[in-house]
Amino acid sequence: MIIDAHHHLWQPERGYRWLDEPGLERIRRPFGAADLLAELDANGVDATVLVEGGRCHPDEAADLLALAAATEPIVGVVAWIDIAAGDVTETLARYRRLDGGELLVGVRAQVQGEADPDYLDRPDVRRGLAAVGAAGLVFDLVVRADQLPAAARAAAAVGELRFVLDHLGKPRIGAGEAGLRSWREPFAALAARPNVTAKLSGMVTEAAPGWTADDLVPFVAVAVREFGPERLMFGSDWPVCLLASSYRGVREALAGALPALPAAQLGEIYAGTATRVYGLADRVRPARATPDPPAPRAATPPRC
Repeated sequence: MIIDAHHHLWQPERGYRWLDEPGLERIRRPFGAADLLAELDANGVDATVLVEGGRCHPDEAADLLALAAATEPIVGVVAWIDIAAGDVTETLARYRRLDGGELLVGVRAQVQGEADPDYLDRPDVRRGLAAVGAAGLVFDLVVRADQLPAAARAAAAVGELRFVLDHLGKPRIGAGEAGLRSWREPFAALAARPNVTAKLSGMVTEAAPGWTADDLVPFVAVAVREFGPERLMFGSDWPVCLLASSYRGVREALAGALPALPAAQLGEIYAGTATRVYGLADRVRPARATPDPPAPRAATPPRC
């Protein structure tokens, strides 16, 4: 069983203005259900979680939930929300009334776009996070490495909320040792909070051009050590990953960067953690007759 816990779908003309930035030509096109299904079939992926794509408008939730309802492998949606707004509870209730609303498993805000590294300390943000927790949903953290300390404080302050750290907090993998040093300590502090899990996702686009799995090894090693396999999950970050790798390339890179782990622990990373955290047990069908995840290589001593 393989669950991709993080991918996107979008129609650029629907308001995804960030796609107009230079260098994004490869992904500046529509990505829909047919594109997704082709990748899942080619890579042996059984189910997915669809995550908001930076449109930053509540209307996107209706689009994504309806798409999920019509696309069997999509078993959960993480929708966008203005977490600092005063109407978080009402917005979540409205999302749940939409077509496909039963597939809402979490929300996230584009915290990475906030200049203030302490944005998550704001009282209005904390109230919004508490409302997400009261609704029984997950909050995905898409943050920069310098925002990790505030994320750890938020996780401590809102202990009833399940947080999922996207893309390992976006370490500067392309900076090598310097990126590792600046990220490792705040990442470990966040991992110490028991209500936080993390996605092994988004790494290839943080690596330098010409990257290999060896460049990911020290960061993956820290993640496995600090969170443990039972609090980590695989995410492709497709189609954003296409800026640096194919879908298959992301899967193979993760397999190459993971240390040697027992099959049961690999099962946690590839399906078990996402199933528990996002509450997918009743939605995921038994695994199809598809290839297993690529076998990890022999353990490589972490450079950390």
